[in-house]
Amino acid sequence: MSNSNKSCLLLAGFILFYITYLLLGGLVFSAIERPVEENLKADLNTLKAQFLNQSCVNATALENFLEKVLKANKYGVSILRNASVNSNWDLASSLFFANTLVTTVGYGHTTPLSDSGKAFSIVYALLGVPFTMLVLTVCVQRLMHLLTYRPIAVCQREAGWQPRTASVTQFVVLLILVVFCFFVVPAMVFSAIEESWSFLDAFYFCFISLCTIGLGDFVPGEQEGQKLRPLYKISVMVYLFVGLMFMFLVLRTFHKLADLHGLTAFFHLPQYDEDEEDKEPIVADKVDEDPPEADKVSSEPLDPGSQVSYNSINR
Repeated sequence: MSNSNKSCLLLAGFILFYITYLLLGGLVFSAIERPVEENLKADLNTLKAQFLNQSCVNATALENFLEKVLKANKYGVSILRNASVNSNWDLASSLFFANTLVTTVGYGHTTPLSDSGKAFSIVYALLGVPFTMLVLTVCVQRLMHLLTYRPIAVCQREAGWQPRTASVTQFVVLLILVVFCFFVVPAMVFSAIEESWSFLDAFYFCFISLCTIGLGDFVPGEQEGQKLRPLYKISVMVYLFVGLMFMFLVLRTFHKLADLHGLTAFFHLPQYDEDEEDKEPIVADKVDEDPPEADKVSSEPLDPGSQVSYNSINR
């Protein structure tokens, strides 16, 4: 089996294990937190009934009622009749929570209710966050060759552009495509699905989410009567993961662009550490086959300093 096939199988294994990890986390969170949520909803309904049965409401009873309602609302449990239909800890919602946990987006709209859920969140994030970063890094490494090195090579080879011109053009085109595909189009979709969201609200949600800020003032799939809510939650999960991957791609491309144009040296910043794949030439020159007597010489390892890299072009 060739190295490229092994690499693809390894990447597929990483992604499959990541999906399994999310599914396992969703099942555990749902099993732990959903019974606690149901008990909290029952207690709130009982408290609401007792409050309504009082012929005269005094200040102490009102403050006690509001205190418990606000505390439950902090955990995503509402006393409103329509809001109590959807559970925050069904399988789809638990998967969504697990995804926002390991991607460090963390909207904060739904948080663990029980001590066991909080403890499991610590362990789950402790393993899940670095593994998520690993999967994203592996995916971005593959995308770099497809969406960064190859377009620059085509511009140099076919159009005869200088390396710096080609790299700037590639970065601008990549940035425009990412903004359009992961901010503008999703914002249009979210504003159409979420009735209370304007286009600006939806664009703001996309920006806050893909920058992993996650303020939690806008959370998808929380309106009453949401159609196909589980499918909608899972679709948002996929959007977040793919969007984060392309955001990392933009950042990595910009860092390499800064290296090429001397910005990192100008500001005395560390250059991007390149792996072996990144040290391959963007444009490979055609070289005649070595004669038989040169086989031994050609098989010797090259000096790393002699290989053309993204940083060393046109120096």
